[in-house]
Amino acid sequence: MIIGTFLGRMDQTIVGLALPKMIQSFGITTSQAGWISTAYIIANAIFVPIWGKLGDTLGRKKIYIIGFSIFLVGSVLCSFAWNLHSMIAFRIIQAIAGSADYPTAMAIIAVTFKQGKERAQALGIWSSSFAAAAVFGPLIGGPLVDNFNWPSVFWINIPIGIIGLAMALTFIHESRSEKKTRVFDWWGAIILGVCLASLVLVLDQGMAWGWLSLNSIVCYLTCAISLPLFIRIESRSPEPIVDLKFFKNSLFVNTLINNFIIFMGMMTVLFLIPIFTQIFLGLNATQTGIIFIPMAACMMIASPIGGQFNKPKQIPWVIFISTLGTAVGMFFFSHLQARSTAWDIIWPLSILAFSMGLGMAQRTNIVSVAVPTHEIGSASSVLALARNIAGAFGIAIAGTVLDNATKTHALALARSSVINVLNPATYKQFVGLIMLQSQILAYHSVFLVGTVVVFLGAFTALWLKIPERARIEKVHAE
Repeated sequence: MIIGTFLGRMDQTIVGLALPKMIQSFGITTSQAGWISTAYIIANAIFVPIWGKLGDTLGRKKIYIIGFSIFLVGSVLCSFAWNLHSMIAFRIIQAIAGSADYPTAMAIIAVTFKQGKERAQALGIWSSSFAAAAVFGPLIGGPLVDNFNWPSVFWINIPIGIIGLAMALTFIHESRSEKKTRVFDWWGAIILGVCLASLVLVLDQGMAWGWLSLNSIVCYLTCAISLPLFIRIESRSPEPIVDLKFFKNSLFVNTLINNFIIFMGMMTVLFLIPIFTQIFLGLNATQTGIIFIPMAACMMIASPIGGQFNKPKQIPWVIFISTLGTAVGMFFFSHLQARSTAWDIIWPLSILAFSMGLGMAQRTNIVSVAVPTHEIGSASSVLALARNIAGAFGIAIAGTVLDNATKTHALALARSSVINVLNPATYKQFVGLIMLQSQILAYHSVFLVGTVVVFLGAFTALWLKIPERARIEKVHAE
């Protein structure tokens, strides 16, 4: 499961490094190249709930193998793309297949490891592969793109994928929901897809379009119409693709909120820190990837440690401390300067990663505790969806705050600064220093906003009411 999850998440990060080479190869603009990533994100978000439902009903191993196999085929196709349109089409194939991984993998782990403590540890170790993929994507992708051009970022999927596929065929046991599905909720799937596509599209492109532009308003209206329609369809469907009773479960809802906040914070850091290190510290992509290695190590160390605290009274406090520590890590980023060193990035990143990892097992495991066993796949697909959308929200909000804060700080610095020598060279240097400092202060603003949001999100953990072990066993028996 770790290999499949690692590969799917690494592909999302590694392709970003290859975009400049694709722009040159296809003769396209930067904004056009952005659709290569946007198309992937939208397709991935749409199909996660569908695969989760199919896994519960047709067999989780079967769906996992199908998704994994098509993902490898999509990787080969992407490496042979000849223009922008072919690349977008092949990336959509990859995304549709890759979205099968998360809900089926989580469900397979949950039904394989039945005891509370071992399940929490297994889910924690598996969850750490997300951070590892985010780190090793740039680390592997930089040298590949520099030495073998952009197709190599897709070729790397093949050998790793074949190993993972062989292991999945050998070691995974088939499981499915005991509840038989008679009719698949196609209308629910279609309307949910429209709603998610509009939401992800505006989050991804809203800053470029303008948040109040015609394109953005159309997306808002589409979401506003499709969401109530989806709720109406699901409330009447005998076998909904997303069971709305999940959202009547306070344990599930509060866990979802905490996951949303923590992943929004993580994606804000993963989005901004690589940009900061390359623009202000002068590091290249490979050197930036090396800086992120301690992050992966800390998260992989912390995840199994946190998984050991699985008693009902311990779990909320583990998640609370985890979220609080993440806020502390983000706060230290608000002190970065243009003269900061790599070490100034590494140690706050390590605090943030260790803190996140400490509660990762419990954030994932609670979802499997909160719902009946036959609905773990569907519930985990909702969790995956929340985490994906949280990432899109984090990036969109960070980009908007950064842009607005840069302008605000530039105006404030200009008003409070005095230049006494009016020759062109000095004036040019003066303007450059104003812009440099305003950008640095804008990063401070983003991380301070993120710190406050994550800090407040820590208290959602204290609302979690974990059932006693007898109740947990009863839920799974159902």
